[in-house]
Amino acid sequence: MPNVKPSTVLGRQLGDELRRSREAAGLTTATAAEVLDCTKGKISRIENGHVPVRTPDLVALMQAYGVSDEESRERLASLALRANRRRREGWWHEHASVLSDAYRDQIEMESICASIRTYQVQLIPGLLQIPEYGRAVTVASRAWQTAEEIDRFVQVRLARQERLTDEEPIEFWTVLAEGVLRQQVGGPDVMRAQLDHLLTMAERPNVTVQILPYSRGAHSGMFGPYVLLSFPQLASLDLVLTEAPTGNIWMEREPEVACYQTLFDDARMAALPSTESLALIRRVAKEHRT
Repeated sequence: MPNVKPSTVLGRQLGDELRRSREAAGLTTATAAEVLDCTKGKISRIENGHVPVRTPDLVALMQAYGVSDEESRERLASLALRANRRRREGWWHEHASVLSDAYRDQIEMESICASIRTYQVQLIPGLLQIPEYGRAVTVASRAWQTAEEIDRFVQVRLARQERLTDEEPIEFWTVLAEGVLRQQVGGPDVMRAQLDHLLTMAERPNVTVQILPYSRGAHSGMFGPYVLLSFPQLASLDLVLTEAPTGNIWMEREPEVACYQTLFDDARMAALPSTESLALIRRVAKEHRT
């Protein structure tokens, strides 16, 4: 499937005009965030063309920025309409019936971010899963009932993986708890193939895999999985996604993001270096052969 990036020329043009209007009004991103009751990070993403602007939000911003002449308001409204229509053409919208809003947001953010860092305690990250492993996880989740729904969701997961191999691949760094390697998702044959794939992907220059072994004992990251997404423009755009059975939660406030950045740094420092991590993966893969 083609990787259609939602950060379109129209979205960037709209964001640039809104930024100029805000600056002309002498307002900061913090003030604009108060207008929408959101974070400064969201205002930055709007101004960089990374997120759509809903009509009520656009009207509120234009009013706060003093954009009063009809021609300017109509131009901005037209830009927003066309940019949002372009966003809806992303390949993931073809599978909307099997994707939650949060998951579509995740795919959209993956399509424009520069790097992903994730800590996982139970599962191989979706971007590194083979089809058989992904299918076993999807069936076990009980979120999808029919074979068609399961097939489509697995297809989406495979399509997401193109971000690791496309012309401008993201930097992907994962720290996995040792239990991820030993949990027999799909049975020993599937796990052997999955760990072989993990080793293959770890050879790519943009992919780093580390294992946090049981022997490390208690550590700060053992309380749940999370994903950190970083963007090329500003650190203030960084996002955290926490994963839970009842739904994923986005966090974007700087203190929250900073907390998870520290957690990931702790995890990677506690984990085995890459060479030793790959050696452990090979040993566990052999165990799945017996």
